[in-house]
Amino acid sequence: MPAKMLVDFVPPHKTTPHFAKISATIILMIKRALEVTRYAVVIPSVAAILGALLLMVQGSIEMVVVVSEAIFEESSLKQSIVDVLTAVDAILLGTVLLVIGYGLYELFIDTEIKVPAWLRVDDLDDLKSKLIGGVVAIIAVVFVGIFVDANRADEIIEYGVGAGALVAGLALFAFATKKNKEKK
Repeated sequence: MPAKMLVDFVPPHKTTPHFAKISATIILMIKRALEVTRYAVVIPSVAAILGALLLMVQGSIEMVVVVSEAIFEESSLKQSIVDVLTAVDAILLGTVLLVIGYGLYELFIDTEIKVPAWLRVDDLDDLKSKLIGGVVAIIAVVFVGIFVDANRADEIIEYGVGAGALVAGLALFAFATKKNKEKK
């Protein structure tokens, strides 16, 4: 019993039933206060979902604009590719934010939220893996955009080495912090 633990720290001649009742009440209040603080995650969860929706809508609108410009204004292929990749980048980032928002909500608030199986988050490692996967996809899209838009080979090499180092670092981090699922 938690109250018994608190009573154990007090000398026996100072312990009374009244003291034990007060300490049990204090411990219960602290426990309830800590249990309620998990609901603070609702704010960043909703914020991430709102940010995700904003980026997805803006990315989708940008994609429609790019397609209409390619058809009606005859924009160059290179510019169309860069613009499409920019729109896809916004949509991918929105998807990552959506996964973060759902994942935080699912971890802290409601484990029974109805989401597709691929979006289910059972622990922080699941959320971390999904986040790393999304970041790697965004890095790939950004790099392809730079590759298409770059005019000099040294720019491509600089960005490629940087993107590769970042992806390697994320992979190393994921591997080093990975928990064995079979032990559960």
